[in-house]
Amino acid sequence: YHPPCSAPQCWEVRKHNSSEWCRFIRSNPDCRLDGGFLNYLEGVFCTFPPRLLPLAVTLYALWLLYLFVILGVTAEKFFCPNLSAISTNLKLSHNVAVSLARHGWGGGCCDGVTFAVVAFSNPRTAGLAIGAVFGAGVFVTTVVAGGIALVKPFTAASRPFLRDVIFYMLAVFLTFLGLYFGRITLGEALGYLGLYIFYVLTVVLCTWIHRWQREMPTDTEEPESSGTNSGDYGEEYRPLLPSREPSLRILTTALSPLDCHKWRRKPWYWRLFKVLKVPVELVLLLTVPVVDPDKDDLNWKRPLNCLHIVTSLLLCILTLKSGTYGLYQIQGIFPVWGLVTLVGSVLAIIIFITTSNEEPPKYHCVFAFLGFLASAMWINAAATELVNILRTLGIIFQLSNTVLGLTLLAWGNSIGGEGSAVPQCHPMSSHPPGKHQDILVGVGLGCLLQMTSSQLVVKLEPDSLLVWVLAGALGLSLVFSFVWVPAQCFQLGKAYGICLILYYLAFLCVALLTEFRVIRLSAV
Repeated sequence: YHPPCSAPQCWEVRKHNSSEWCRFIRSNPDCRLDGGFLNYLEGVFCTFPPRLLPLAVTLYALWLLYLFVILGVTAEKFFCPNLSAISTNLKLSHNVAVSLARHGWGGGCCDGVTFAVVAFSNPRTAGLAIGAVFGAGVFVTTVVAGGIALVKPFTAASRPFLRDVIFYMLAVFLTFLGLYFGRITLGEALGYLGLYIFYVLTVVLCTWIHRWQREMPTDTEEPESSGTNSGDYGEEYRPLLPSREPSLRILTTALSPLDCHKWRRKPWYWRLFKVLKVPVELVLLLTVPVVDPDKDDLNWKRPLNCLHIVTSLLLCILTLKSGTYGLYQIQGIFPVWGLVTLVGSVLAIIIFITTSNEEPPKYHCVFAFLGFLASAMWINAAATELVNILRTLGIIFQLSNTVLGLTLLAWGNSIGGEGSAVPQCHPMSSHPPGKHQDILVGVGLGCLLQMTSSQLVVKLEPDSLLVWVLAGALGLSLVFSFVWVPAQCFQLGKAYGICLILYYLAFLCVALLTEFRVIRLSAV
């Protein structure tokens, strides 16, 4: 994104006298942060005196780290379980749910798509999105994949591997064309989303075909014996009077984020990190329902789930557009959040009266969709704050959005997401772990949000040579894996891991030298 030549760019604020910083920030349209609940630029240049700038930067860095914690907790304990419950209700395999979750919808499940959509929807942070999407792609396809191959060599699933690499190379090629021509049209943005839908349908269709082939009866199968159902004997051991726990105790137990037994067994650093996560987990427990298909009661907590009817709806309306819609007053009298609270309270009372603590209702699966939506809104709100604070840090240190995206955002995004997926990577996971969907949905949906009725073209002009370094590095890493892995019969060993990690170190050196103008080209 290149602002008009007559308007000074926001990163030039440090060139002025410190007494003029606040006036410059407030009067310059390029310094406007779209979305979010906090104005970080005014905070650091107007609220804090210039001599306390290091303190402001330190506080912002700590808040940035805590935002990653919020995203990780939301994805791991709320977004992914609800997505798994939805897949169970839709008769999809668990692998499909994990695939869709890890491949961007929640990032850590928590990460890629949300960041890309938030950043691409604002032309001022498009460079941050490009750096994050391409940088995370290079990091995941080299460091994460190489680290797994070094620690525990395994055999990749051939068809998922080839499918994902081909889709990924296609997504990178489409984005490369958009950067080359400097624009994304409406048709191209819809094409991104269409390609993503085609990918999802391909995964689901292949899963259904594979399941159908496994479940086909064979001639060697013996008929079931016609005796008394063994499950009938279980009735003798059921208590005549099931225990009835009071609603208040169910509520307090469900809202407790601490497990006393686990707390005593864990080391001190785990306890310290748990203390940091407790406030986040408590707020999420209050606002996001979780349906767990692995539990007998599906995690049905009647008093808490009824409370979720109110809190989840309030969360959605108050985080959408940073609360703009929630604070809107109908006819200038009654706020929207008040109407949502009233409707939610009526529904909660009806559900509480018509259900019991012991058995979940037949429509309990609806809470999985509600939890999915609520956790997605939390992720979107945290991602918006994270994008704004990264842009602020870039302005303070006069760094481009692209280099911030390929370093801080890409590392935090990938380590929190794909790093947590390492135990699941052996032996059937695909490689690379779905960062192509970050590009397809992030670019497609982000550009659609940026378009207006009068402007159906989004300018996507690279702001430096670094963008081309990123695109080239990602393309080369994909081609390398596409050639090497099939040639080795899909055996991912230590030699493969060493090559990938050395490749990333070389790429990072070239990228940083390019950012600081040590490497220059007269023309691209």
